[in-house]
Amino acid sequence: MTTTEKQKVNIPISSFLSDNENYLKQTVGIGVTFDVGLRKFDFLGTKIGLLYVNGLCDSNFIIHLLDEVIDTNDVESQRDNVTAILENRLIHQQVSKVKTMEEVLSSALSGLIIIFVEGEEEAFVIDVRSYPGRSPAEPDTEKVVRGARDGFVENIVMNTGLIRRRIRDPRLRHEIIKVGERSKTDICISYIQDVADPDLVRIIKQELTNIKIDGLTMADKAVEEFLVKQSINPYPLVRYTERPDVAANHILEGHVLIIVDTSPSVMITPTTFFHHVQHAEEFRQNPAVGTFLRWIRFIGIFFSLFLLPFWLAFVFDPSLLPDKFGFIGPNKTTNLPTFLQIILAEVGLEFLRMASIHTPTALSTSLGLIAAVLVGQIAIEVGLFVPEVILYSAISVIGTYATPSYELGLANKIAKIFIILLTAWLHEIGFIIGVTLLILFLVSIKSLQTPYLWPFLPFNGRALMKILIRPTISSMRERPSIVHPQNTKRLP
Repeated sequence: MTTTEKQKVNIPISSFLSDNENYLKQTVGIGVTFDVGLRKFDFLGTKIGLLYVNGLCDSNFIIHLLDEVIDTNDVESQRDNVTAILENRLIHQQVSKVKTMEEVLSSALSGLIIIFVEGEEEAFVIDVRSYPGRSPAEPDTEKVVRGARDGFVENIVMNTGLIRRRIRDPRLRHEIIKVGERSKTDICISYIQDVADPDLVRIIKQELTNIKIDGLTMADKAVEEFLVKQSINPYPLVRYTERPDVAANHILEGHVLIIVDTSPSVMITPTTFFHHVQHAEEFRQNPAVGTFLRWIRFIGIFFSLFLLPFWLAFVFDPSLLPDKFGFIGPNKTTNLPTFLQIILAEVGLEFLRMASIHTPTALSTSLGLIAAVLVGQIAIEVGLFVPEVILYSAISVIGTYATPSYELGLANKIAKIFIILLTAWLHEIGFIIGVTLLILFLVSIKSLQTPYLWPFLPFNGRALMKILIRPTISSMRERPSIVHPQNTKRLP
């Protein structure tokens, strides 16, 4: 920022209402842009001005405040202490004062209203925000059979309220940081003061403060790329959730949440690979059923990653199979190599996934029928694919959809294609090399100084057992050590 720009930012509020109005005309375009206005009227013989942004404010609150202020003209005779009388008449729970025009602009463009008083070098800021948005509803990607049906929305104030409703601890902190030279996006850091690691909170604040960009139109995803500095690594380093109960549970464990305005999902930091394979449904059932669901999900994730390349290794060397499993493998020949069929099937399924996202809901069923019946069946009949390729590709895709984290499912798909190519090149040796390279790669990853494969590597037996078997709530007496909580005990 140049010296001229800094001076412009730090312009103080003028005691003359006309000067403030002229500045606002130059900066926010009052009189040009229709949604920003300055309403002027008399209060006990003194000129006051109300700055507002249409669409971000609750008109009912504003009208109620103006009624209270204007009625004062009829009942108040004292005229020598206008500012104190006005402040007393602003019947709202959040009223503060600002001294610079930069604070005025930042507040007004966030949906707050500003009241200037002629002869005063301070202005009142009143929070009457009412952002356009939707009501909390159950998120599509994290549905449960039993449990809460509310979910995060695009309103940061409502999202923090959903968390506060579940954690009524006075030590819960919601700290706001504005990021973006032009967008001024609100980012909230949520944590429990005496639980979360202070170093982690400091690192996150520092990284967010160091973000230098004009705007964060992609909201939390743009923040993630600045925060964890991820490049070619496809594996997610933060976990997203749209469920307030999941977010609240992680806060109690010692995690730090990052809530970005205009985004219906919340970032959980730090996270490991195993945070992405857990689902709220496991904790909405009793421990035995939860463990069963967890293992079924683990098997689905395993199949989504290793089933196709593992089968391909046996296709190249059928002698590795016992006689009892001799039926495994293509039972008829086609004009295309098997590994090329697998790649084409994977690409075709990605086409289908993308098409289903962009297809209107009313036509999505028709799209599925066309893809499954016409394309799949005809491809087998004309000899393009063998039935086994379609079968194992379908199982692999179902395993991808069983993965709780959408980002992890996509990352596993890339890793699967990499292992398939190595298997096609070096056969069973290529499969072993591919799996080994994948494990070494995951071991090398760290998310905010947190080992990605903890508690498997570095090994922690008690923590790993809680991942393999869904523990009872009463047995979860300690917080995970990986987040370095200040208070390690959850139960006395």
